[in-house]
Amino acid sequence: MVDISRALKTAVATGKIRFGIEETKRAIDAGTAKLVIVSENCPDISLRTGELKTKRIVYPGDNAALGAACGKPFSISSLVVLDAGSSDILSA
Repeated sequence: MVDISRALKTAVATGKIRFGIEETKRAIDAGTAKLVIVSENCPDISLRTGELKTKRIVYPGDNAALGAACGKPFSISSLVVLDAGSSDILSA
């Protein structure tokens, strides 16, 4: 089983990640999203519960916890993985 918090930190450091609801939606629309991760309290309900063609994970925590898991000093409601780098996050 993949430790999502550890995999996120590695993906942020070595891969290509975009943060925020609008960036997530753009990547989904463009077909470049490999994985979408949303916080439990993401305000965009379609990202949390909607039918996405892209694999989606609901992070077990709020947006502040997701930001901390990414090593960022700000809250993150959603993020999209474009390239996992050396992370194993895509097998989560």
